[in-house]
Amino acid sequence: MGAVNAREQSRTANRAGIGAFIGSTIEWFDFYIYGTASALVFDEVFFPELDGAVGTLVAFATFWVGFLARPLGGIIFGHIGDRLGRKKTLVITLLMMGVATTLIGLLPGYAQIGVWAPVLLVLIRMVQGIGLGGEWGGSVLIASEHAPKGRSVLYGAFAQQGSPVGNTLSTVSFLAISQLPDEAFLGWGWRIPFLASAALVLVGLFIRMRVAESPAMAALIERRTVAKLPVWEVVRSHPALLALGIGACTIGLSATYFKSTFALSWATSQLDFDRSSFLTIILVANIAQIVVQPFGAVIATTMRSWSRAVTVMLLPEVVLLPLMFVLISTQHYGLAMFGVAIATVPHCLYYAALAGMLASRFPAHVRYTGISLCYQLCGTLLGGTTPIVGQFLLNLSGSITAVIAYAVFQVLLTLGCMLLLLRRPNHDDRAHVGQPSAPHGEAVSA
Repeated sequence: MGAVNAREQSRTANRAGIGAFIGSTIEWFDFYIYGTASALVFDEVFFPELDGAVGTLVAFATFWVGFLARPLGGIIFGHIGDRLGRKKTLVITLLMMGVATTLIGLLPGYAQIGVWAPVLLVLIRMVQGIGLGGEWGGSVLIASEHAPKGRSVLYGAFAQQGSPVGNTLSTVSFLAISQLPDEAFLGWGWRIPFLASAALVLVGLFIRMRVAESPAMAALIERRTVAKLPVWEVVRSHPALLALGIGACTIGLSATYFKSTFALSWATSQLDFDRSSFLTIILVANIAQIVVQPFGAVIATTMRSWSRAVTVMLLPEVVLLPLMFVLISTQHYGLAMFGVAIATVPHCLYYAALAGMLASRFPAHVRYTGISLCYQLCGTLLGGTTPIVGQFLLNLSGSITAVIAYAVFQVLLTLGCMLLLLRRPNHDDRAHVGQPSAPHGEAVSA
């Protein structure tokens, strides 16, 4: 009987992990295609009266609007997820992202409706941001809270894997349509990835409807111990966790936008790369991330110390991220490809383990809201501003050196905050045996 129950629990956990991965992939695809389009086409379609670097900067600002809205999504859906369940939120957020992304694909440009085009673009981008703001925390928890004992970081990585796969699908789609003549690409080609989202969402909804509620959440609902106002409890009772969590997420979010948004724009507008060439470079790096990233969760699961694992994963980025910019600046295709690919390894290893480590530091009854606020506020303040700050520093100094310095600062900030975060109590009794458990009297997840 016990063996049958164990097999059923394993199947349920695997189904939750796969559901988190597929749903997360679709959501990130929707989000990343906007970033790619903002680097390649939005300045001409929605801001044609702004020339050159200024138009690019404004296009990146609309890209950031999605990050500005993400904390609101974290609060709204964190509240629903911590009170009513993780599964319900994941269905709603997937629908929101799919509808918003499809509407962008149908939106007339500045030439058709004038100033209403950028206004509507910003409003729809906000809806996208709210949807993704609620999605990430739910995906992480539906997977990690179903995980067998000692494997919460490993199962949390299922949701994390959706980011590079979604990014790869985004890059592949734009690489394909970039073969079109410029007139066709600007006129209608860029819309194809946005419209394709509608079909992907239907697939994601079918899978998510079959995933069971997480055991930790089901236990809270059964005992009627859900938080009345999760966001207030997080801010009032866990301010240090919130601050450290924001910092600990930094390079896990921003590294992608350094290479796939800022560097894409820089390489195609100021260096001697065409769209297809640099999109291929990004595609190779994304494939490398898909292959390498799961090993970050394996490293964190097998090493006795999470602090040591984080240090091993992140320190090389202090050297490799600057190297990436230097090699891109050579304008040599092979060197640029090597630089972007090798710089992807440290932060993707870390990103795999980030979700489970962060989730383990919050009690189950405010965990959805807690990790969502950390991740989404980091996205607003540090991750989503990366292309804007990078472009501003480049415009101001005329040199990539200032951008490199900013990238190194973000790596060191991430490392320091995560090491401090891991010294806080662990609220997951299924977590790594080498981690300290919650002190007596603290809530521990089921």
